[in-house]
Amino acid sequence: MAIRRVRLTFEGEQITDPVIYQIGKDFEIVTNIRRAEVHADVGWVILELDGAEAEIDMALAWASGKGVRVDPIAGDVIEG
Repeated sequence: MAIRRVRLTFEGEQITDPVIYQIGKDFEIVTNIRRAEVHADVGWVILELDGAEAEIDMALAWASGKGVRVDPIAGDVIEG
C-alpha cells in the first residue's frame, strides 16, 4: 500500500463532474480531501490517495484522460 498526495485542477464543466467519487468507486483507493477551493470557472483539490501503486497510477491516468490536470505534491499540506 502507498499514500500519494496530488493536486487536481478542474476547469469549466469538469468542476461539476464527480471525479473524486469515481476514483474511489472505480479503483481500489481511499481518497482524502486535504484542501480545496472552487470558483465558477476553476477549482482545485489537494487529494491524498491510499492504495496500491498500480491502482493509484491507473486512477491518475484516468483523471488526466478526462482533462483534469494532475500535479504531484510532497509534504503535509495541512501545515503551513
